[in-house]
Amino acid sequence: MKKEVKPIDVITFVITLLIAVVFAFPIYFNIMSAFKSNAEIMKDAISFPKELYLESFKYLLTETKYPEAMLNSTILTVSSIAVMVLVIPMAAYAIERTNSKWTNAAFTYFLFGMMIPFQVYMIPLFKQLKMIGLFGTLTGPVLLYISGSIGFGVLLYTSFLKGIPREIEESAEIDGCSRTGIFWKIVFPLLGPVTASMVVLQGLGIWNDFLMPMMVLPAGQAKTMIVELFYYVGEFSSRWDMIFAGTTMSLIPVLIAFLSLQKYFVKGVSSGAIKG
Repeated sequence: MKKEVKPIDVITFVITLLIAVVFAFPIYFNIMSAFKSNAEIMKDAISFPKELYLESFKYLLTETKYPEAMLNSTILTVSSIAVMVLVIPMAAYAIERTNSKWTNAAFTYFLFGMMIPFQVYMIPLFKQLKMIGLFGTLTGPVLLYISGSIGFGVLLYTSFLKGIPREIEESAEIDGCSRTGIFWKIVFPLLGPVTASMVVLQGLGIWNDFLMPMMVLPAGQAKTMIVELFYYVGEFSSRWDMIFAGTTMSLIPVLIAFLSLQKYFVKGVSSGAIKG
């Protein structure tokens, strides 16, 4: 039996298609411009390149600090996410499974941290980094990224943990499994969707961050990919070929990570929203 097509379905499809085009156009524009010379970009920005112009990529990779900046971006993102995945689920598990005034106070404290914009305490925080000798190093931003993500991460994980039956843990405890073993062997594997959500959300934020690396990492040295591309934007002229080539290279790891974790990302966000 052929399914009847309702007008609302057609309208929904058209609106979804238009939204997809709006979001996809910047990616198309960026990739097309990456393979053009600066003069061709200025002449006709949205057309296909007449020929594949690869000099921008070659120049960035051989004549600039961009490869070092790529390494710095990778170190900041991977190391920050690794510690987040190690620490935040344990904190959320302790808060969710231990109903006491201390854990409730800790949860409230973490939530309060989400309400204060980073720009409010940015300068004092950077001064503290100078005092402890972490200003101008990669360690400083990593610690700030981790501490800044705890509030959101704990909220995300505690919402998801509400949907995991405690009976599973009680059965393992009766069988003699320790509390640590219960978490890592039983609970943590079940947190895969919400972990993927946090990796995508926090990873994108760190990978694309401009303010922190610009302010904290030392001048005269390679910083991160986004900061290095900023130097090609001038007051009177800009090297758009370098900018688009650099952003295209920065897009590749992001697209690979998102496409790999897309299924778990959507499941984690939707489950956390419903259970929270």
